[in-house]
Amino acid sequence: MKIIKEHIDNNIESIEIISAQYIEGYSIKLIFSDGFNRVVNFKSFLEHSLHPSIRKYLDMEKFRNFKIIDGNINWNDYDMIFPIWDLHEGKI
Repeated sequence: MKIIKEHIDNNIESIEIISAQYIEGYSIKLIFSDGFNRVVNFKSFLEHSLHPSIRKYLDMEKFRNFKIIDGNINWNDYDMIFPIWDLHEGKI
């Protein structure tokens, strides 16, 4: 039997969303735990999705009804959620 010790880099931060503010249209300003701010526009993602459970968020009332849970932005109890790093990089 061979035991391999995994190297864990303690310098890697766990990034969370600490604030989310609706701006306009399908844009939300996100503030991350590392101090980085980004405005993410979800319009293209929503418009290009073929799945009805995603497209329903083109309804502005539903889109604006998001919450931060466990450091991530989500809609309707995890009905729509994104990887935090993708949001941080603006790649949705």
